[in-house]
Amino acid sequence: MDIAEVTKAGGRNRKRRRVGRGHGSGNGKTAGRGHNGCGSRAGWSSRGMAEGGQMPLFRRIPKRGFSNAQFRREYSIVNVAHLEERFENGDHVTRQALHEVGLLRDVDADVKVLGMGSLTKKLSVEAAKFSETAREKIVQAGGEAKIV
Repeated sequence: MDIAEVTKAGGRNRKRRRVGRGHGSGNGKTAGRGHNGCGSRAGWSSRGMAEGGQMPLFRRIPKRGFSNAQFRREYSIVNVAHLEERFENGDHVTRQALHEVGLLRDVDADVKVLGMGSLTKKLSVEAAKFSETAREKIVQAGGEAKIV
């Protein structure tokens, strides 16, 4: 072997196993599936929570009350103080603008503006929600708070 033959990709792409091609191949007869039972049949897959006859955990635990988890909306939070730091007087603040200045990780996230800090600049802010204090501070500074 030459040094020129050694590459970064060496051994990356393994040849696939050809099973069920006779005894000589080493993967003949049962084709690596053991003997009998549903595991040896095509199309079988186990239920993830199966515990072999024992009552499954999700059936042993009592279920009470109501959970709103699947309907919950999560908001990315931005404080008025952050808007004061990152934006100039008269700017139009949208999700895209918040993302560009580094206040928002996900452009598609819903934004809620909270009223921590003070605001002296006139800003036009678009967000999914505003706290009462945030709305008051934006309007007092001469800007507008628009729900999108």
